[in-house]
Amino acid sequence: MSFKTLGLSEAILKAVSKKGYNEPSPIQLKAIPPILQGKDVLASAQTGTGKTAGFTLPLLHILSETEKTKFRPIRALILTPTRELAAQVYANVKEYSEFLNLRSAVIFGGVNQKPQAATIRQGIDVLVATPGRLIDLENQGLLSLKRVEILVLDEADRMLDMGFLRDIERIMKMMPAKRQNLMFSATFSKDIRKLANGILHHPVYVEATPENSTVDAIAQKVYRVASGKKTDLIIKLISEGNWKQVLVFTRTKHGANKLCKKMDSSGISAAAIHGNKSQGARTKALAGFKNGSVRVLVATDIAARGLDIPLLPHVVNFELPNISEDYVHRIGRTGRAGASGEAISLVSADETTYLRDIEKLVGMKIPVDILEGFEPDPNASTEPKKQGGGRTQRSNNPSKRSQSSSKSNKATSNKPSNSRRSNRGSNRS
Repeated sequence: MSFKTLGLSEAILKAVSKKGYNEPSPIQLKAIPPILQGKDVLASAQTGTGKTAGFTLPLLHILSETEKTKFRPIRALILTPTRELAAQVYANVKEYSEFLNLRSAVIFGGVNQKPQAATIRQGIDVLVATPGRLIDLENQGLLSLKRVEILVLDEADRMLDMGFLRDIERIMKMMPAKRQNLMFSATFSKDIRKLANGILHHPVYVEATPENSTVDAIAQKVYRVASGKKTDLIIKLISEGNWKQVLVFTRTKHGANKLCKKMDSSGISAAAIHGNKSQGARTKALAGFKNGSVRVLVATDIAARGLDIPLLPHVVNFELPNISEDYVHRIGRTGRAGASGEAISLVSADETTYLRDIEKLVGMKIPVDILEGFEPDPNASTEPKKQGGGRTQRSNNPSKRSQSSSKSNKATSNKPSNSRRSNRGSNRS
């Protein structure tokens, strides 16, 4: 089936063809028709499935069908959890609207707000935004959402994980009650369904792949190793394997920085991307990774969400995530668009519980190897380590995570809303 059969305008089809796409992906096939019909949609789609085009194409078609006023109010709002994802979605909106009379803009924290506000003042049809900067500009009277016709919540599950629930609720009150709502999430968890019930009206449920499934094209492997030998092992694998482009995940920002320094001192060009990095540094690191001047990109889970890196051959879990679903998001960065990919996990004794949970989720026993000289410590504890300051790791139990998020929201509910707090909301990564 081709994109022509979906009922999209010639101008959009021309833009799609220019990008080299001929056939819609499963999520696009299922999501585009009901969106074009004006229905609310709740879609479950993993990273790399083409979900951005799944909502961008019909959104642009709908907006282009109605007449523009002299001053363009914001008619479509796409809300994303991170700056990187916002920038990526905006790039797609620009590409797909190339032959349409529509204007768009992107806003996020960590950069000067003046150019963003100036663009909005000139009139735009589509706004891509992170919650914190959006609330900040609205509070200052620099934008209005009173004419929004279509709302998209992209990666809604990650928004909840990052504690954006209260921000989302505030943003809902800024828009007209009558509008089309689209929610895209990696899972249909209980928390996501609860959020959807408060936003969507008689939604169409769309699911492109089984929840939390891993891509068949990805070769998964575990190296059992002593915790203190992980750095030497990853350097050995990258050097001897002559890996040219490797995305590495750590649990903490400090861990990402530390690993980068070790890589650089070993002659492997590396850059870190996480919430403590400025937007300029994050953009520079990602650009270097894509053009090959940076061989290894070390990232935290939140910072990497939304990164679009085509044909990425290697993903390494330097540390396993303590939430199983994050493993699926991580390794989904490779094996895209029919290409093969490799996902390597370095697992120490204290991560044994996390590994069991991951294997249960993905429904398979991941092959294990041990390299000579990097053997695991037989005397090491298999109990998960505690976070700095004596705090335990986040629970792998969704209900417990939900309770924790609820407590966090209550703790901040009485704080005054000001620009500093809003900016922090857009920088959580």
